[in-house]
Amino acid sequence: MRASLLFLLILALAVACGEKKGPQTGEPDLEEPEWIQLFNGKDLGDWQPKIRGFELGDNYRGTFRVEDSILKVSYADYDTIGETYGHLFYKTPFSRYRLRAEYRFVGEQVADGPEWAYRNNGFMLHCQSPASMGLHQDFPISLEAQLLGGRDEGERSTMNLCTPGSNVVMDGELRTEHCMNSNSKTFRGDRWVTVEMVVLGDSVIHHLVEGDTVMTYFSPRMGGGAISGYKPEAYVEGQPMASGYIAIQAESHPTEFRKIELQLLEQ
Repeated sequence: MRASLLFLLILALAVACGEKKGPQTGEPDLEEPEWIQLFNGKDLGDWQPKIRGFELGDNYRGTFRVEDSILKVSYADYDTIGETYGHLFYKTPFSRYRLRAEYRFVGEQVADGPEWAYRNNGFMLHCQSPASMGLHQDFPISLEAQLLGGRDEGERSTMNLCTPGSNVVMDGELRTEHCMNSNSKTFRGDRWVTVEMVVLGDSVIHHLVEGDTVMTYFSPRMGGGAISGYKPEAYVEGQPMASGYIAIQAESHPTEFRKIELQLLEQ
């Protein structure tokens, strides 16, 4: 475990445990919480798809599927995608947690996928509930820990931040642009990449890649734009985003996940 991850985990556990003292040492009790497997390696029973233009629960053309113990975003049954973007929501909302996943991009992007969506996926954090999304809403109100794969040439960081219907504070300033790059290296080809997100309610969120912290931001709140088709009652300008659902995306490039697990950082 690298120093940056170890420091963040100790800090998160100390906060979550409220500096609870051990029975004999007088030191904080920092026993690591157990991992909850969000993906069981068998099926999507704990997940629910919401694909633009389709009712909640309609897994259009088998966009999300499990094959060979891998959770796949698949376009095997698509000819074109248009703007039929999708999201797969885990059943339970969370507030303070550590999320860890292993992902990779594979194959070719669906024929008419947009240039920006090449080897592009993401974990949507503090999402609005899937039931509160509009039928034709493109992206949920959320904080996107963006996953990107490198092209043949040039640099392309992963675990960036995109902000559909949200704003954050970074380096002491309110940031209202839609996407901000991390300082990660570029990952090319079909290799597996391990990423983590340490989420502490509406206080601070850290993104990590292969154990290194690549981005930190604070005070997430609703704001800005970059969403369409949403129900007005779901959006409250300036409201702190302290909890919500976790979702993964389907934006036109096949993506695979072989592990998605979570530690609760609260009592």
